[in-house]
Amino acid sequence: MGVLSDRFPKMETLSLSGNTCTDKKPSAVNWIEGRGKSVLCEVTLDGGVIDKVLKCSVESLAELNTAKNLVGSAVAGSIGGQNAHAANIVAACFLATGQDPAQVVTSSNCITLMEPINGGQDLHVSVTMPTLEVGTVGGGTALGAQAAMLDLLGARGPNREEPGANARQLAECIAGTVLAGEISLMSALASNHLVSAHLKLNRRGKGDQNAASRGE
Repeated sequence: MGVLSDRFPKMETLSLSGNTCTDKKPSAVNWIEGRGKSVLCEVTLDGGVIDKVLKCSVESLAELNTAKNLVGSAVAGSIGGQNAHAANIVAACFLATGQDPAQVVTSSNCITLMEPINGGQDLHVSVTMPTLEVGTVGGGTALGAQAAMLDLLGARGPNREEPGANARQLAECIAGTVLAGEISLMSALASNHLVSAHLKLNRRGKGDQNAASRGE
């Protein structure tokens, strides 16, 4: 502010932030230009694995992703919401690693893409997250459980040899987890297993679980 005041002596300071940053709010400028870490995570899924493990098909996943994550989000006018549930994963990771929970608003901006490849036999899946705001120094990262989690991820504290490397490592770990979460939920939706899985595996008492297993 001192430099600006010297250059523009008649400047009147109203606030340090004018909200064009844009911090802790969804915005087109952050979606386009990026904020924090910009991460892309991708994987190629074998069609046989999709059929046997995920209980759906390459075609059904690709079709659902286009209809739900791309078209559905466009109809809703969403900015950075072209995904199934990235915010669920980002929120969990942020709480576990001592991040600012309010930053989930922008950090969960994500576009999930699914494209059949190899003649439709396999599926290429990617998540692009241009506004992942993370840190490994200060704040909640110093709390015991959160510091232990950062240790497990190899991203605790500052990196003396390569400043910023630990934050990049954390961002990559979160993006990889988001990718796994997107594949999981989209597969559950494509196979119509989402509701039955919730009924069977949700947090219930033992009696309720037995009733669910009997279809009651």
